[in-house]
Amino acid sequence: MDGSHPPSWRIAGFALSAAGAMLFAIKGVLIKLIYRYDIDTTSLLAMRMVLAVPVFALVGAQRWQRLQRDARPDARTFGLAMLVGIVGYYISSWLDFQGLQTLDAQIERLILFTYPFLVILFGRLLLGHPLRVHAVLGAGLSYVGLFVMFAGEPTRLGTAALIGGAFVAVAAVTFALYQLFARELILRCGATLFTAIAMTAAGITALLGFFVTHPVAALVPPTGAWALIAALAVFATIVPAFLMSAGTARIGAQGTAIVSTISPVVTIGVAIVVLGEPFGWPEAIGTICVLGGVGLFSLIESRPRSYQTGEEGPA
Repeated sequence: MDGSHPPSWRIAGFALSAAGAMLFAIKGVLIKLIYRYDIDTTSLLAMRMVLAVPVFALVGAQRWQRLQRDARPDARTFGLAMLVGIVGYYISSWLDFQGLQTLDAQIERLILFTYPFLVILFGRLLLGHPLRVHAVLGAGLSYVGLFVMFAGEPTRLGTAALIGGAFVAVAAVTFALYQLFARELILRCGATLFTAIAMTAAGITALLGFFVTHPVAALVPPTGAWALIAALAVFATIVPAFLMSAGTARIGAQGTAIVSTISPVVTIGVAIVVLGEPFGWPEAIGTICVLGGVGLFSLIESRPRSYQTGEEGPA
């Protein structure tokens, strides 16, 4: 950021981003625990949004009222924010949730974490942005790490696990597209209002998809799952979304991306302790490669330049 803010401003930004990244990191573990109650992907996503949408809608309405009339986004910007939110927060989340049906939480997080490279690739293909050497090298190192994790554990080469990995990989693609097209909209709307619009639109779409395919009674989860679903909605959706937005406002998108490298580490630790997922040499090598590739890429990208990608870490 500029020099008009004291050092404590940036320190707070790093703290907010780190807290948001750590909360986002527990999402996969919570979903794996909820799936033990035999809840399908569409129902779980709808349950999550039933609790989250009112909060995002309220925050968005309050933010809208505080803006001067001429500072409010026009109808086209508002509609594009909704569309981008549906892609990044509904389609991407559904694919991610579906992949977690058969994929370990720690691998899910590492696959999703490769999205910055996809942002660069799509930026090159769709917008003509330069394709930098360090992005290619970082991507190669990360994907080598994922290959080691799959190849080093024979059970992960089964059809179910590979399909789960494919769902999460496509989720990373859709989230990368969201990141690519959201930046300009965030500049127009502001991070808080954009997040509220995008998440509200995604939530309403998730609920519409549920009501088209499920009876209303399916929206009521088993008694034991309520606490986990509430935790998913509040502590792995609402709170980290605004923490990451606040952090990004202070330290920028690239600073947030660097801090977010803590996310997979937290996911792996919690998945091992809570879910009993394995962690041997394939997981260790794979994690080092993915974090090394993304970390190196983020550090180089954070140098001053004319183009930056992304605003928040993957939800």
